[in-house]
Amino acid sequence: MENIVVLGSTGSIGSNTLDILKRSHKYKLLGLSFNKNIDLAIEQIKEFKPAYVCCAEGCYADIIKNKFDNITVLSGEEGLCEIASLDDADCVVNALVGTSGLLPTYFAIKNKKRFALANKESLVIAGHLFYEMAKKNSVEIIPIDSEHSAIYQCLENRNRDDVSSIILTASGGPFLNRKDFNNISVEDALVHPNWSMGKKITIDSATLMNKGFEIIEARWLFDMTYDKINVLIHKESVVHSAVEFIDGSILAQLGVADMRIPISYALFKPHRLKLDLKLSLSEIGHLSFEKPNFNMFPTLNFAYDALKKEDKNLGLILNAADEVAVDYFVAHKIKFKSIFDILKYALDNFEDNLSDNIYEIAQETAIIEREIKNLIEKDFLEA
Repeated sequence: MENIVVLGSTGSIGSNTLDILKRSHKYKLLGLSFNKNIDLAIEQIKEFKPAYVCCAEGCYADIIKNKFDNITVLSGEEGLCEIASLDDADCVVNALVGTSGLLPTYFAIKNKKRFALANKESLVIAGHLFYEMAKKNSVEIIPIDSEHSAIYQCLENRNRDDVSSIILTASGGPFLNRKDFNNISVEDALVHPNWSMGKKITIDSATLMNKGFEIIEARWLFDMTYDKINVLIHKESVVHSAVEFIDGSILAQLGVADMRIPISYALFKPHRLKLDLKLSLSEIGHLSFEKPNFNMFPTLNFAYDALKKEDKNLGLILNAADEVAVDYFVAHKIKFKSIFDILKYALDNFEDNLSDNIYEIAQETAIIEREIKNLIEKDFLEA
C-alpha cells in the first residue's frame, strides 16, 4: 500500500479523489488539506483517518486538534508546503485552486514525489521553472484536468516526433452563442452546461479563460510550441481532447463528463479502475466540432500572446489579473465584459522577469494582484 497526500480534499477534485481511493486498496491517505469547509473535512478525517491534516485557515487548527487525537495538524502556507513534502508520502495530488497551489507544487517536485496535478495555475504562473525542475528530478507531472488527461492518454508511449498538433476541446460555456456580453449576471455565468465545478473555474469557463490557461498548461506538460496547440468547440463534452499525427490520423479520448475518470487514470495508470460510468454513443447520436470565435472570446488570443513571449512570463500576469477580476465579478462589483478589458490591460502594461526563484515568483504574483485591484477600484467599479 502506498501513502498519498491530497491537497484541497474538500473541493470538487479532492472529493472525487477520495471517492476513488475508497474503491481500491492501493493507497492509504497519509494527509489532506482543506480550506474553509471544516464540516466536510471532519467527515473525511473520520472516514480516512489521515496522520496529517493541514488547515489553510489557521483558526480551524485548534478545532481539529481538539476533535482528533494522534493527528499532526499543520496550517497555512507553511503547512501546505510541509504536507506536500512528507518523507512517507509516495504520491501527492494537488487539487488546490488558484495561487495557493504554487508552493506545494514546488515542494512536491523538489522532493521527487509522484505528482498528479489539477492546479493549472502552477504551470500557468511558473511552467518554465517546474518543467525544468521535473526534468532534473525525473518527476513526471501527471495531469488530472480532463482535457490534459485525454492528451496524456493519447500520447503515452508514442513518438513525439510523430505528433502534428494537439487539440483541446471546449464546451464553449454558457455564452457560446451570445452576440454580446451585456447584462450578464453572476448567476447566469455560474451555470455551466456540462460540468459541476467551483465558482472560479466556472466563471473562467464562461469567458473561455479556463481554456486559455489550458493552452499555456499544455505547452509545459507536453513540451509543445504554441503553434501546435489548437482549440475546438465541442458542445457535447464527450471528446475530452485529441492528438493529430503527421500521417493525418487523430486519436481522441472519449468519456462521460465525470472527473473520476481522469483522476483514476492519474493514480492507477497504466491500469484502469473499474467505475460505474458508461458512455453510450448510440444515445449521443452525433458529435459536433467548430472553431472558437476569437473575437467574442479574446481570452484565447491572450493565452497565445502570452506563449509567444515566453521570456516575459505573461502567464503570471494573465493569471494574476484573472484571479482579481473574477473575484470582483463574483462580488457583483464589475461587469462580466469588464473581465476581458482588465486582462487586456494587464497584458499590455505589465511584464514579469523570468525568475527561477519560486518565492520571487509568488511575490511578483502578489504585487500584480495588488496593482490590478487598484486599477479596478479606480476604473472599473460599477456605479
